[in-house]
Formats: sequence, structure tokens, C-alpha cells
Amino acid sequence: MTLNNKLSRLKEIISGYGSCLVAFSGGQDSAFLLKICSLVLPKDKLLAVTAFSATYPVAELRKAKILAKDIGTRHRIIKTVELDNQDFVSNSVRRCYFCKKELFRKLISIAGRDKLDFVLDAGNVSDKKDYRPGNIAKNELKIKSPLVEAGFTKEDIRKASRKLGLRTWNKPSLACIASRIPYGTRITPRVLKRIEQAEEYLNRLGLRQVRLRHYNGLCRIEVDKGDIRRLLSRREAIVGKLKSLGYHYITLDLEGYRTGSLNEVIDR
Repeated sequence: MTLNNKLSRLKEIISGYGSCLVAFSGGQDSAFLLKICSLVLPKDKLLAVTAFSATYPVAELRKAKILAKDIGTRHRIIKTVELDNQDFVSNSVRRCYFCKKELFRKLISIAGRDKLDFVLDAGNVSDKKDYRPGNIAKNELKIKSPLVEAGFTKEDIRKASRKLGLRTWNKPSLACIASRIPYGTRITPRVLKRIEQAEEYLNRLGLRQVRLRHYNGLCRIEVDKGDIRRLLSRREAIVGKLKSLGYHYITLDLEGYRTGSLNEVIDR
């Protein structure tokens, strides 16, 4: 199926919903979904909701606000409290299930109050390659994933976003900050803030796609393979900064950035 055919199918699916609430992180996928919804549905039949918590970078919240305004949709910000849930904090391999279940329940409640028929998330076909227990919660609560239904891959979303002039077309992948913490290591506000500060610093150095995997006193940095030389050229400054944040040992992953690298231990 061509990209144009997928776009037509996506618009047809969304039009059939009548009205919807979009779970909007401000990342590439949810920005694309929200944009298509805005082209198909009347303004009063569409609402973007961004969930803010200690697991979501403050800088991304600012960007999400600007992006929703640019797209021209109603936008609401809610607070979620994953850290009050011991099932989440204990950080088992089902961590994302508990997080998504709380989020989707809140979105369903908002949709009901606002008389919106469906809650949409921006999952896509490429997500199926990774371990995503949050999808179980999504299925249990009957959340719609129109990008999956229309057959969109990550690359399709990138190409279509560029055609639409979305600033997010080449935005680096986003993920919950808790995804940097190995399963079994307790999630705390202090650790989340340390990771957020470290990644913000690395981004300011011009490293596009960054993940800082946290192992208490040690961190493992993942960047795109093309950025490894750039990172090494700033080695001393990076070591100094990350040690000031509390890391004793700073390591570089020679395999480079890849989605869900902490899930590799599950397969083993």
C-alpha cells in the first residue's frame, strides 16, 4: 500500500470516529496523528491531552504546548502520579502496563465528561518490534490506534509529517524517563531528575538522539553511531558534568542508540 493510500485510509478511519481525544506527548507520532485528526474533525470534536509527571521532561511539555497551538487544536494538560503506584515504582517488566493503565483511565474519564466518543493513541506498526506491555492496558480499555489500523510504520510517519510541514518530522524518538532504569531498580524522583538533567546536557552538545541508561553509580550512554565521534571529542567535559550529577563511572555503548535496549535482557 502506498503512503497516499495509507493517508486516505487513516483519514477515513478517523472520520468514522466522529469525535476523539488524542493522547498527545508532542513526539513525532502523536503530533502526526493529531495533525491528521485536525484535518478531518471539527475543532469541538477533538481534544489533545498531554500527561505531565516526573517521568516526562519539562522541556518536552513546553514543546507540546507550542505544537498543539501550531496545529490549532484544543489542548489540555493533566498531571499523573505514577510514583504513587508501588507496582510502577518497583519497576518490574510490567512497569509500562501500570503506567498506561492509569493514563488511559484518566483519558477515558476526560473523554466521557467532554462527550468525545473515542480515546486515541499514536502506536504504529513499528512498535510491534519492541516489548510493550502498555499495549495490554490499551487493549483492555479499548483505546484506538488508527496508525496501526492504517498500516503506518515509523518511516511512513516521518515521510508524511515532512509532507505536511510538521516540525516534528525528524524529531528524535521520545520515551518515558523511567525507561532508562533497568528492571528491578526502584524508580525515585531523584533518579528521574538526574537522568533528565544528564540528557538535557548531552542534547545541548548537539547530540540528537540520546539515551542515558542508569545503573546507580554508573551510566551507559547511547547515541546514534554517527554521533559517537562528536561525543568522544567532548569526553572530558561530559565526564565532569555527569560526575557532578552523581555518576561515578561514565560509559559509552559502542553499539549505539537503539529503541528499548533494556528489554534485551528479557529475551535472554
